[in-house]
Amino acid sequence: MDEEALLDYEYPVLDPLPPRVQLEIIPPCDPTADDKLYHICITAVSLVVMLILAILARRTKLGDGQRGLPGLLSPVNFLDHTQHKGLAVAVFGVLFCKLCGLVISPNPLPFVTDPENKQNWMILALLYYPALCYPLLACGTLHNKVGYVLGSLLSWTHFSVLVWQKIDCPKTPQIHKHYYLFSSLPQIACLAFLSFQYPLLLFKGLKGTEKNNASEDLNSSYYRDYVKRILQKKPSSIGTSSSEKPSLGQRIVAAVKSYIYMPEDVFRFPMKLAISGVVSFIALYQMALILVMAVVPTLQIARMGVTEEIAYLLAGFKIHLSSDNAEVVKIVVYYMWCVEVCYVVALTLVCLVNLAMLMRSMVLHRSNLKGLYRGDIYNVYNCQRSIRPSRPALVCWMGYTSFTAAHLCLGMIIQTIVFFFCLLAAVFFIIVPVLHGENLILFKLLGSMWPFWGSLFLMTYLLFPVNVLIGVLLGLWRMVITALFNIVHLGRTDISLLNRSVEAFDPAYRCYAHYLKIEVSQSHPVMKAFCGMLLQSAGQDADSPQRERDLVQQEKKQQKVSAAKRARAHWRLLYTLVNNPSLVGTRSHFIHHAAAASFLNGSLKPAASNGSERETETKEPAETAAGN
Repeated sequence: MDEEALLDYEYPVLDPLPPRVQLEIIPPCDPTADDKLYHICITAVSLVVMLILAILARRTKLGDGQRGLPGLLSPVNFLDHTQHKGLAVAVFGVLFCKLCGLVISPNPLPFVTDPENKQNWMILALLYYPALCYPLLACGTLHNKVGYVLGSLLSWTHFSVLVWQKIDCPKTPQIHKHYYLFSSLPQIACLAFLSFQYPLLLFKGLKGTEKNNASEDLNSSYYRDYVKRILQKKPSSIGTSSSEKPSLGQRIVAAVKSYIYMPEDVFRFPMKLAISGVVSFIALYQMALILVMAVVPTLQIARMGVTEEIAYLLAGFKIHLSSDNAEVVKIVVYYMWCVEVCYVVALTLVCLVNLAMLMRSMVLHRSNLKGLYRGDIYNVYNCQRSIRPSRPALVCWMGYTSFTAAHLCLGMIIQTIVFFFCLLAAVFFIIVPVLHGENLILFKLLGSMWPFWGSLFLMTYLLFPVNVLIGVLLGLWRMVITALFNIVHLGRTDISLLNRSVEAFDPAYRCYAHYLKIEVSQSHPVMKAFCGMLLQSAGQDADSPQRERDLVQQEKKQQKVSAAKRARAHWRLLYTLVNNPSLVGTRSHFIHHAAAASFLNGSLKPAASNGSERETETKEPAETAAGN
């Protein structure tokens, strides 16, 4: 056709939405439990609850002879291993679900309907929702029956109203008709747990099985069990040699086990790590839900809306798939179905990879904490560091959970895009051409590169050029592997994406390292066990005359204790102090006589002359303590 014929040709009008595609229009829904009225009432109830808790906390402190603030500035002691981890985890889960809804909600603050100033109201909402969820966590702080009653009231109110609203309005026009329903499932689960946990704690309190002592942390048997575990004699491995290399099957099993977290009786995860794990899982669910419902329905609508007019559209771009328009429609629908499958598979891979990374992080968290508990700083940080609180450590300890969730969300978006394009390339350049035997573009390109591949094997005369060619391939492969590794591990903060020598420039890993400093220095199990024994020996736990008489009788019995038991106790203390690598650098002997190179990471590096003597001196108390 010439230009005049093209101008005179009447092109068919493409309908934006074919008749066979019917979209369901979801009108805005207003539940019978009005959200604005509900938030006004629940805010007033939360304020009354906080006043009651403040009065109870002040009376408790005055009764214990303490002075100062009421004690509700911190809703829970995050460094206490005996606190109710379930309450804190559930409340943080509810809070994170509410913050996720702020990004999409047209009215971030439920009191105000002003879409023009949405950003300003969103800033206020970032302060309002933490304050709203604060009483849910503060009710369990006092370990008091009144607090459990108030917690039950608040949790049941939040849970019943949320379920009521979702039953009234299961469909909403935002993103997808069922998005708000599915996104509220973690919030419903957390509120259901709180609604069950608070009455259970109240029931235990009425039966007298719930301890109300504020010093329960130091009196907990967890720390003593931990000390007994590290002091007990290790079973000797008879018939095994360290020089034997594990088989391939054993290495595969060990690699799989390194990604599976198995709980241990004598080790409990700190509360912050437990909260971080649950919040990360909720972030994974919320991001996967957004990525599915924002893309897959659109692809399905576009695939169902393909008609025969698509042949004319492709012809305008000089793409001729077939002379039959019906066959062109089938081909286009098939290709769009392949795109949809690639996206779903990519998102599934992203979810599985991040779940594996979360499990691996839990295993590495436990390994790092155990290593720092026993003073093995170098294997954790790869350098000598002092585990002391600092300003950066305090900030990182507070923000570790939030940073981890943010990194996970960002990592999922990047991983989905990369995996999706990789799968598209594999499907449209390899799988589909091989199945249909046509459009073998990639294979033709590789076939046209025969001079490159032929020169690759001319090792005799072209050794240097061959190495240059191989270096090009290895350089490209190194870039691909590095990019894939960093993308896959972007959501993890317990490992650095940089080299060990420059890992301090990784802000996420630096946050994790500072977080461990606070956690280990302030909640060391051996330290807390020692403090608990001091308090118990000083008689500070005597809360009744009968207890005082028992202590007097115990003191009389202790006077009759044999000298051998006292000696064994002294040897245990000496063993603990001598084998603490983090204390070596502070001893006067090393300060005056040892050089900096004589000990690594607080661990002694004995010289050749006196090494055997020091090993003997250390081994004797160790064997005595282990045997007793």
